[in-house]
Order: sequence, then structure tokens, then C-alpha cells
Amino acid sequence: MRFQMCYNNIHKALGDIFMSHISLEVNHKHFRDLYLCFCGIHDCEPSHSFGPAIRPNYLLHFVIKGKGNYYLNDNCYEVKENECFLIRPNELTFYQADKDDPWTYVWVGFDGEMAQKYLEAAGFCDDRLVRQYEHCEELKDYVTQMLSYNSLTQANELKYQGLLYLFLAKLAESSDIKVTTEHKNENHYISKAIEFIQNNYSNYIKVSDISNYLCLNRTYLTSLFQKYLGMSPQQFLIQFRITKAAQLLVETNLSVADISRSCGYNDSLAFSKSFKKIKSLSPTDFRLQMKKV
Repeated sequence: MRFQMCYNNIHKALGDIFMSHISLEVNHKHFRDLYLCFCGIHDCEPSHSFGPAIRPNYLLHFVIKGKGNYYLNDNCYEVKENECFLIRPNELTFYQADKDDPWTYVWVGFDGEMAQKYLEAAGFCDDRLVRQYEHCEELKDYVTQMLSYNSLTQANELKYQGLLYLFLAKLAESSDIKVTTEHKNENHYISKAIEFIQNNYSNYIKVSDISNYLCLNRTYLTSLFQKYLGMSPQQFLIQFRITKAAQLLVETNLSVADISRSCGYNDSLAFSKSFKKIKSLSPTDFRLQMKKV
């Protein structure tokens, strides 16, 4: 691990005494999902710029005060206090401090197999590379703590890792994509509920078993099924069981009682009643009719 510290022009621009440029670079990567590459704090001179250049990893700049411009492809983004801009790997970028009100920012460079997913959770996507966030002080503090662990120890590596997760988690908390995330979560719950039914329909499961498996309130689960499938979980479970039962009636010579037990019914009469309600025929009549086809 190599550490690079540069000190100039002591001042109190960030509320504490910081140098105009402090940075930390970590060369040994012992984690795969997410790992810190470098971080720092920079109080820029007027019109100070970087690039055009590409980066081999993800790089976030969070503006603490002042403003500047971020250029990517043919787009120019004005970035000001409490805004964050993302530089992605292998993209040619250029950024420059304003000549009258130059920015001060913290930056965090990182990479890993899960880096893109965590950035999406924080609200970044192809057409949203500049985001406004709250929690300015907390984000600054995380980077400051990273910079304070400037000795080569395994303990410090774990501290960098934890602080990086906290930094991204704080961004995710402030993200305004809650509706999109909520939609994805709802679809996830529906998929997992259907998967549970597919794997357990032959057992004597109830809707409460499904909601308990998902750690959801039964009423909420019902609202999700109504919203996305137009039926309750109970209706879906019954229809799934009856579909499987109809398949067994056609493809096997099992008795109606055996089929009812195989599809999660311990009462043949209740099974026959449900079957007739959906198929408009009793199980026996359904089998006879299908054999004539």
C-alpha cells in the first residue's frame, strides 16, 4: 500500500483545518465486491482543471463549496455545492473549477464487481451522472477518516472498506430514485412469492406461509398481487394448484384423492369444489372430457 500526502496552504475552508490538497492512494486490493483505490480533499484554485483524461476506475467528486464544470462527451454540467458527479472507467472527461467561485470537493475512487450496482442504488445511471445530495458533513467526515488511517495495517484496510460502504450508503439514503427502487423491490417480492408457491404447492401451505417466508405483512402481500397480477395470493395459489391438478388428471391414472393430496389439498371434497369452480367441471368429468379430445 502506498500513501501519497501533499500539503499546502493551511486554512479552514471545510470547518476544520485542512490542507489545500490531501490525498491517499491504496495500491493493494484485497477485496473483490468493492474496494477503495484512492480518496482526497482538494480546495481548488480559480479555473483549476483536470484532463481531458480517462480513469481506470469509478471516481466520485462531492462538492462541499463553490462550483465548477464537468465535461463528458459533448455535454457540459455545472456542478455546485452539495452536488456529486461521477466519472466512470475508460470515459474521456474534463472538469474545471469556476474562475470566480472555485469548488472545494472530496473525491473517492473505487472499483469492484458490485461497484456499478451500488452506484445505481445511489441514483446514478447513464443519463444521470450529476446528482444533488444531502449529508454534506457526513460524507466529508468519511473521507477525512479514510485519510487519517495512513499506516499500512490490515486493520486500516478494513476501516477503509467500512468507510467506503458508509459513504455509498449515505448517498443511497439521499437518492431520489425511491420509486424506481420500490418498484424493483415489489417485483422481487412477487417473483419470490411465485417461486415459493411453485416449490411448495404440493404441501399444505397457506398465504400466511408465503408472507412469513418473505417477511411481509399479509395485507401488503395481497396488495402487491392485486397490483401486479390482478388477483389475491390465495386466488393465485388455488389457480396454480388446479392447473397442476388438471395436468395430472390428463397425464396420469392417479385417483382424484391422490391428485388432491399431491396438489396440497387434504380434503378431496374441498379440492373437487375448487376444481369445478375454476374449470366448470368436476375432476372426474374433466378427465373424461379430455380423454375424448
